Amino acid sequence: MAQVERARIFREAWIAGVRKYYPGEPKGGYVAPWEEMPDWERECAAAVYDQVIAFIDATGGGAAKLTRGQKGKFVAVCWVGQIYKHVPDPKPSYVADWDDLPKWQQETDADIFERIEAER
Repeated sequence: MAQVERARIFREAWIAGVRKYYPGEPKGGYVAPWEEMPDWERECAAAVYDQVIAFIDATGGGAAKLTRGQKGKFVAVCWVGQIYKHVPDPKPSYVADWDDLPKWQQETDADIFERIEAER
């Protein structure tokens, strides 16, 4: 699967999660279409997709036994790593610890892992 396809799957899962879990009307940037995303964010999406796949493969199927919370945490940590790679001085909310993320974002991150897992 091409990098752009992997990144789009990640983005589709993010938007679906935001629409499902975000309380009220989400910010425009949260649900902006693919074409409006900056290149660095597209690269982050593809990289995290690849990290999830590598993790699933490295566990020999054991990742299927993770809780939703563990799956979401993995996505969140991978995303934070990409933020540090691409954003020189990120806002604290961009690199927040799992426990500091809002519930809607935790659920969305877990959905992202499960969507990538299903694509496998």
